[in-house]
Order: sequence, then structure tokens, then C-alpha cells
Amino acid sequence: MKVALVAVLVVLALSHGSVSADANADLERLTQYFQDLSAKLTSTTQELVETLKTHELAAQAQTYLQDGKAQLEPLAQQIQSQIQPLAANMEEQLKPLAESVQAQLRPLADSVQAQMEDLFKKLMEQTKTIGQ
Repeated sequence: MKVALVAVLVVLALSHGSVSADANADLERLTQYFQDLSAKLTSTTQELVETLKTHELAAQAQTYLQDGKAQLEPLAQQIQSQIQPLAANMEEQLKPLAESVQAQLRPLADSVQAQMEDLFKKLMEQTKTIGQ
């Protein structure tokens, strides 16, 4: 009976030790799982924050460009309204000058063309005489 009692105690001690070892292993696996989960959450949160910062920066740049455009549009319209009469005035002044220059150059261009035609005719005649 004493032997049976000792055997039961040994079995209980061994089973308690193996249960304790299993519990420690389970506890370590559970701890590792929560650490991995925490690391994933941290990295995902950091990525999300970076993405939000990028979108925020793009929105700020867009707002800055729109503000700049809104400020420059009235100035551009003002400059355009001032330049249009100036351009029309210059065109009125330069048109007679251009016509005058064209009238002076027309006889010169006609003369050069006539001389070139004469030169070409002479060249063709010499080519014909050489070819015969």
C-alpha cells in the first residue's frame, strides 16, 4: 500500500511537472504572439501616419497653388488689358513701315529672280552645247 501511495505521488508529481512545463510553453507562445501582434500594430500605425502626412502635404501644396493662381489671375488680366492697346498701336505704326519695306524690296527681288533665270538659261545652253 505504501508503494502504491508512493507511486501515485510520483505520477502526480510528474504530471504536475509536465502540466507546469506545458503551461510555461503555452505562456511563452502566447507572449510571443502578443509581442508579434504589437509589432505589427506599431508598424501599421507608423505606415498609416506616413500616408496621412503625405496626403496632408499634397493637400497643402494644392491649396498653395490654388492661392497663388487666385492671386495672379487678376494681375494677368490687368497686364493683358494694358498690353492689348499697346499691341494694337504698334501694329498700326508698323503696318505702313512693313508695306514700305515690301514695296522697296519687291523690285529687288524681281531683279534677282530675273538674273537667276538668265543664269539658269545660260547654264542650260552651255550644258546642251557640251552634250552635243
